[in-house]
Amino acid sequence: MIFEMEINGIKSRVRFSEENISGLFLPLLGCLTRLREQKGRRILAFLAAPPGAGKSTLLSFLKELSEQTEGCAPLTAIGMDGFHRYQDYLLTHTTIRGGEEIPMVKVKGAPETFDLERLTERVRRVAAGEECGWPEYDRLLHNPREDAVRITGDLILLEGNYLLLNRPGWKKLRAYADYTIRLEADEAFLRQRLIDRRIRTGVDAEEAARFVDYSDMANVRICLRESAAADRVWRVDTDGFTDVV
Repeated sequence: MIFEMEINGIKSRVRFSEENISGLFLPLLGCLTRLREQKGRRILAFLAAPPGAGKSTLLSFLKELSEQTEGCAPLTAIGMDGFHRYQDYLLTHTTIRGGEEIPMVKVKGAPETFDLERLTERVRRVAAGEECGWPEYDRLLHNPREDAVRITGDLILLEGNYLLLNRPGWKKLRAYADYTIRLEADEAFLRQRLIDRRIRTGVDAEEAARFVDYSDMANVRICLRESAAADRVWRVDTDGFTDVV
């Protein structure tokens, strides 16, 4: 199946195999629907994955699939990118990278560049079944847009790089999830996808590789090496998704 979408201004045409749809995606939606019925309340699931693994595309496809499949609860899809710290903050605060103190804006997307306190509080409200707003990241403004989405549904799937990060503060998020999915992939595979994605924004290949190697790949390694166990693990490669756990 060909799925067309646009994320952060980048248009994509993605092919999902019938094997993945029938063998992985529909069973996942069925599992989450049954979980909601069993618990009789809102269900919050996490989809955690490193940069370049295709989590935003997968999330959008799962949402559309849930709406087209009889017997599946409709999925509300949200992401953690709306909890990026504001650009003014990143420009005026520093972090340490490779033993050097640098402005946070140079590593935007690293764990410390997110407002974990605000993210945790909003995740708590969603898990508690509250109707509440949810921010989205605006790449034109380079800042979040507060309350861009209203959370009202009973089946919520939240995607993000660090939702299962096994670090102080971050690991508290896991307690709010009813179900967790994690994506894995080889570093070389992710690096090439990240470079290709950056080139599609108009950056030349050399500059794209330089940025990916300095910023994105550090975050890739954090996700792959420091994420906690999940209820379901899928491996991603050029052939699609494979069930690991």
